[in-house]
Amino acid sequence: MEIFFPFTNADPQRPFVVGQLGQSLDGRIATISGDALDIGGAAGLSHLHSLRANVNAVVVGAATVIADDPRLNVRLVPGANPARVVIDPQGRIGDEGRWLAGDGARRILITTRNKAPASCDEFIKLERRGSGFDPCEIVSELFKRGMKRILIEGGAMTLSRFLEARALDRLHVVVTPLIIGSGKSSIDLPPIASLAEAMRPETRVFILGGGEVLFDCDMRSGG
Repeated sequence: MEIFFPFTNADPQRPFVVGQLGQSLDGRIATISGDALDIGGAAGLSHLHSLRANVNAVVVGAATVIADDPRLNVRLVPGANPARVVIDPQGRIGDEGRWLAGDGARRILITTRNKAPASCDEFIKLERRGSGFDPCEIVSELFKRGMKRILIEGGAMTLSRFLEARALDRLHVVVTPLIIGSGKSSIDLPPIASLAEAMRPETRVFILGGGEVLFDCDMRSGG
């Protein structure tokens, strides 16, 4: 599995950021109603947990916490739970949620407010840039706190913002043999006029099992 995790070659003087998403064959991450629970198979889920076990922090947006109440821990593979970081530019996160579980992992809220939930270990106060925070500023603040390997796990808006800001070193896309037809797209970026403007990262492909396929995209080369 080491081939999936190029962290050993990362420059220790700068953060290494990986984005991850699981999607259907037609590029959906959820149905129109928001059902996303079973979109990934066992192999894709195991890969996600392996990613978590290889990073210092896992980052999600407030919408993901509210909709899915994720645990964001390591359960399926050996390893320590990474710090759990929630991005909350609109101040929607309250004092509840499984991300606040007291299992020894750091719990960090990125917010515009001067306080965080009582169970949270710390908060990072940032200024909003438009509808959210500057992804590069988020990465910088986490790196200052000792988090050198960072996983951007979701949701689609959060991942898209990091991708648009060129804040990712790698992007892992796990495609599940599933056709939803209509639903929420996995990536939403500003429109481009021609394909010459498209990102064309160098990509390796791995068969995970159960028909699931991993696309490992190097966003620093051709991205």
